[in-house]
Amino acid sequence: MTPAPHAPTQAVILAGGQGSRLRPYTDDKPKPMIEIPGTGTPIIGHQLSWLAQEGVSDVVVSCGHLAEVMQRWLADADLPLRITTVVEDEPLGRGGGLRFAAAALPRPAEPWYATNGDIWTRFPLRDMAAFHTERDAVATLALARPRLPWGAVRTDGFGHVVDFIESPPTAYEINAGVYVLSPGFAELLPERGDHERTTFPRLAREHRLAGFSLPQGAYWRAIDTAKDLTEAARELAAHRGTPDPLA
Repeated sequence: MTPAPHAPTQAVILAGGQGSRLRPYTDDKPKPMIEIPGTGTPIIGHQLSWLAQEGVSDVVVSCGHLAEVMQRWLADADLPLRITTVVEDEPLGRGGGLRFAAAALPRPAEPWYATNGDIWTRFPLRDMAAFHTERDAVATLALARPRLPWGAVRTDGFGHVVDFIESPPTAYEINAGVYVLSPGFAELLPERGDHERTTFPRLAREHRLAGFSLPQGAYWRAIDTAKDLTEAARELAAHRGTPDPLA
């Protein structure tokens, strides 16, 4: 796919969640500040590096839970892009938070990326931006096919077990929490609430929402629990000595 000629150069990271399922890790830091074992870098550090590699020059980080910890790290870190932080005085929900943060984007007349702050991934964002432009979409979602946390059993249709499959990919694609958004999209977001229950269903009904399937071999993981941290560290270790998609 030919990269978009005018791929976004600005992005929003939603980094204000409580991260209650990751306690005690999130008792003294926001969820995106948790380090992936073996990297020495918090999740948001990996995200910012990835965005910079994909041509992004300006990022708005929406803070909430323990915002001062996030702001201090961002101020001290040597980052390859310009950072603006905004702080939700009270929880606005993901859709409200996205709208609130979008107001701080430096170029409101241009498209933008957005990502949830607990996503650890690598894939070609410029290709996704090209896909978005080709579909003439208002918003495009990255779609992932995560692996099941359990092994699967294959039978022959007669009740005989013929194979075991360790953590197979799901049959369905899910919203991967990474978006390409057209100018004006923020005006469609709720001031409070979740865009996945309001704005996205509306755009889907109007055929203005696109879905970009992550390319084969792309890495994606949502860091929601301590088990996710362990699995991410294991997957990283498996890439040692090979071309690392997370480098």
